[in-house]
Amino acid sequence: MSNHAPRIGLIGGTGLGQELAQRCQGIEYDLDTPFGKPASPIITTEIEGIPVAFLARHGHGHLLNPTSVPYRANIHALKQLGVRHIIASGACGSLVERIAPGDLVIPDQVIDRTCRRPGSFFDGLLAVHVDFAYPFCEKLRQLLLTAANEIDAPVHPSGTYVCMEGPQFSTRAESLLHKQWGGHLIGMTCMPEAKLAREAEICYALVALATDYDCWRPHPGDADKHALMQEIIAHVNAATQRATKLILAALAHAGEILQADCEHHHALELGIWSDKTQITDPAWQKLSLLLNKYVPY
Repeated sequence: MSNHAPRIGLIGGTGLGQELAQRCQGIEYDLDTPFGKPASPIITTEIEGIPVAFLARHGHGHLLNPTSVPYRANIHALKQLGVRHIIASGACGSLVERIAPGDLVIPDQVIDRTCRRPGSFFDGLLAVHVDFAYPFCEKLRQLLLTAANEIDAPVHPSGTYVCMEGPQFSTRAESLLHKQWGGHLIGMTCMPEAKLAREAEICYALVALATDYDCWRPHPGDADKHALMQEIIAHVNAATQRATKLILAALAHAGEILQADCEHHHALELGIWSDKTQITDPAWQKLSLLLNKYVPY
């Protein structure tokens, strides 16, 4: 287990990553993990009196596209530093009229359409199946929704996030299909991040920043592309400022949740289907941080 005190992990995506990085001035950890190096060094500090660990999902300068993000290394490194809860952020497109560009959403469901990313810590090593019916921690979601009452911003209390592979955006046919599925948001980074957090027994919630309507809602035929991009950037900036206020307000009330136990902190208790006596030394060396609660070795 980690020797660090419990912390809340903050994963910054497009827009919010840069904003939070400016606020997170503290000790920088350049870690290694059994799954490689994380996307960026992790900064530990205190915000609103709460110990936090900040990670830029796409690395310094946003050089990693969603498929290239080292999700396993990111989550493992945060766990090494004592993170038991993660509040992540991510820019996305809106699939419904009522979620306007610039709005924030606290999703409660996900549809995973990724296909090129390692989605488990245990692939090729063990058979592990964690419950994932509810992909976001409800306690963390409620913390964010309570904080939403303290800021002057449109925050939608639920929504289904469709996570696509990318890095290209959707075709219009795909966008219409995602709407038919009941999706409210389309993004590229929530998966397998949330799945890996569950395997690492870390509570996870997402603040989604709607930056535009996805291409199901076509722009006027005579719209200038440069003007449209400037409009999207303006929405990103507005949503970033709102999301920053929301996360700061949530951290101000996070003292109790930091120490509280949650079912997700025991996600592996019934999830390890392999015979524990057959775990090899190489597997143990790679997975010990995740398994040491349950596997005598």
